[in-house]
Amino acid sequence: MSLTAQVALIAVVDSNPVFRNEVAQALISLYRVHQYSDTRQALQALRLEAPAVILVDEEADSKGGFQFIAEMKRDPVLAAIPAIVTTKRDPLSIAQAMRQCGADSSLTKPFRRSALIRTITSLVNKHVEADWEHLPERDKTTLKGTVSVFNEISDFIAAGEPVPFTSVKEACAPLIDAIASNDFKGILSGVKEHDNYSYAHSLRVATLLSLFGHTLGLKHDDQLVLASGGLLHDAGKISIPHEVLNKPGRLSEDEFLIMKSHVTETIKFLEVAHDIPKPVIIIAAQHHEKLDGSGYPFNLKGAELNDLARMASIVDVFSALTDRRVYKPPMEAETALAIMTGEMSHHLDQHFLAMFREMLMDAVVD
Repeated sequence: MSLTAQVALIAVVDSNPVFRNEVAQALISLYRVHQYSDTRQALQALRLEAPAVILVDEEADSKGGFQFIAEMKRDPVLAAIPAIVTTKRDPLSIAQAMRQCGADSSLTKPFRRSALIRTITSLVNKHVEADWEHLPERDKTTLKGTVSVFNEISDFIAAGEPVPFTSVKEACAPLIDAIASNDFKGILSGVKEHDNYSYAHSLRVATLLSLFGHTLGLKHDDQLVLASGGLLHDAGKISIPHEVLNKPGRLSEDEFLIMKSHVTETIKFLEVAHDIPKPVIIIAAQHHEKLDGSGYPFNLKGAELNDLARMASIVDVFSALTDRRVYKPPMEAETALAIMTGEMSHHLDQHFLAMFREMLMDAVVD
């Protein structure tokens, strides 16, 4: 199956081209977006390719968004598509109209990017996040807290404001407790099928990196810094278009330049905050560096690489290889480790990698 067929599609029906483009730009790293200026055009297109979610403005055209959603919900081919009403009115004033037409949610204009992503991903991941409710309290708290903080990061980036590091630490604290009691597999299982790949990858990195620290005997607060660094290490990927971020084949030279920019964007974002510990910034800045100097963005080599960076690069590579992506199934852990000790032997610290492998065998991480 092609990448295009697997990346979730979001449809936006609104007569205002500026608004449609703003939504498309806000979702650039997560979804494909099809834009429609009127409901007639949208209805024809939806039958050709059904989106994962549709946003319909209350005043989409003369027909109106509520009537359009009602027609869509009566169509057996389109009825299952979750519909979000975008409106300038207070949600309470449109509650009855929403119930009557069958809309699933609403967003009041203007809304923050985090609210848009949270509303869309909650519908795309409805069954995944619903399953979190059945997990033990600590697992559920970790997943809900980290996804909430992760979704809000884009708002802080857009506003040029520092991420509230206290909130990041608070979201990661239950994860450290789970690792201390060797009871974190529910967290990894709970995030495995989540549609937001950047979040799923970041939480896996946060989990494995803090587990690595726990194995090495680091104190609770140091493990918390590692977990926070893992959750924030790819924050700059918010600006990377999905066609680059999710491309299954080799990136072109220009595409690779775009991809590499996520590191410098992350550094820039993290350095706005004065309370973020230096190790968090090191994790973000150096997790793509390689021992032989062929990494990026600084081409650090050998002794120039911080031990924390060596650990982070191992965890990031392992997670990337074993993650489920839109274009590939997850790689088996043993296969990933064989690649890391073989063809990547000049890139990764083999001493730390041997310790990481032993940690995985002891933890029996799937």
